[in-house]
This record gives sequence, C-alpha cells and structure tokens, in this order.
Amino acid sequence: MRLSAELKAFESRLGHRFTRPEVLVRALTHPSLASETRPSNQRLEFLGDRVLNLVIAEALFRHDRLADEGQLAPRYNALVRKETCADVARQIDLGAALKLGRSEMMSGGRRKNALLGDAMEAVIAAIYLDAGLDTAKSIILRLWGTRIEAAENHARDAKTALQEWAQARGMAPPAYVETARSGPDHAPAFTIAATLANGETETATAGSKRQAEQAAAAALLARLDG
Repeated sequence: MRLSAELKAFESRLGHRFTRPEVLVRALTHPSLASETRPSNQRLEFLGDRVLNLVIAEALFRHDRLADEGQLAPRYNALVRKETCADVARQIDLGAALKLGRSEMMSGGRRKNALLGDAMEAVIAAIYLDAGLDTAKSIILRLWGTRIEAAENHARDAKTALQEWAQARGMAPPAYVETARSGPDHAPAFTIAATLANGETETATAGSKRQAEQAAAAALLARLDG
C-alpha cells in the first residue's frame, strides 16, 4: 500500500515511517468515514490508550523516585487525559491527516479535542503494532517532552481549582450547563458553559460532558489568571 503525499508528510511530523502503512491509514480513519471495507480507528484507540497509560506511568515513576501514589496520580491523569492528547495531536498537525466523513468535516472535526485525542491514541497503537513497544515509548516520550517534567504544576483538576478560586473570594461554586450537543450518537460533541456567580463564563466543547466541563473550567481559569 502506497501512502499519499499528505500521509508521508504526517509520518515526517510524527517521526516514524510505517512498514505497514495500512495501520496508519486505519488509525486516521474516523467512524464517520468508516465502512465494511474501511474500518475505523476505534479499536486502535482502545489499544493506544493502554500503551500511552503504561509509558506515562513508568515515566513518572522514574522521573520522581520520591513521589508517593497520591502525588503521582494527578500528574498521570493530567498527562493522559484527552485534552493533553489533543494538544500533542495539534503539535504534529494530526488534524490535517484525519480521514473524516463530510458532516464531521463540515462541523470542524479536525479541530475538535475529542477527535484529535482519540486519533492520537489510535496513532500510538499503530506505532506499537508496526514497530513494537520500545519505538512507541520513544515517540511518546519525545512528543510529550517537557510536559512530563512540568506535570506537577499542571496536575490540579481544573474544576476543583476553579471551585477553590471561587470559594477564596466568597462565591458560590461554579455552575456547569450544557448549552449544545451535536454530532452522531457514536461521536457526540457536548458544549458546556462554566459560569461563576459574578457572571464570568467560558464555554468548551468535547466528546463527553466531563471533558467539556474540565475544558470550560480550564478556559475560565486561564482568563481569570491572566
């Protein structure tokens, strides 16, 4: 199987040449374009999530040998969550290589956190299947880079941090309201508004309500802090 120029360029950004290019094509195929002859990336996403979890857990374990489980867990959660995977995907412009159905393409699927995060996990699985764990580990550690060292500073749960910000100023806890839902049943997108008692608000869209709430809280915190 020959890759298109677009996918060869993505291989260069990723830093891995596939000996089984069909695995990469599958990793980049969103369910909105899948068919009986063209499987989606959902099974690869499942595997890639587990590979990423193992590599990040080991990296944190080795990076800080004095940290206990209570310190390591939030750092781990910050590094493997969908938002971080989506950030890494943007770093290598994964969105440009995604294979999407027309409706998903028209709705801005190449920019959605949920789609990018899922595809990043699928690409990790593709690397693992193509070249083994050592190669997948090397690429993950390179792409996640300084995020691992900085995880301690970014590990706080955004909703918890926003609630603490509000309480420190005598406000009621933030309210989270679903303002929109779009996309097919197999890949919904939720838009959530995070609002403080003083009227400050930010919205975010993600593939689950929990992710959207976290993203909205993080966006609001970023604006309040900066």
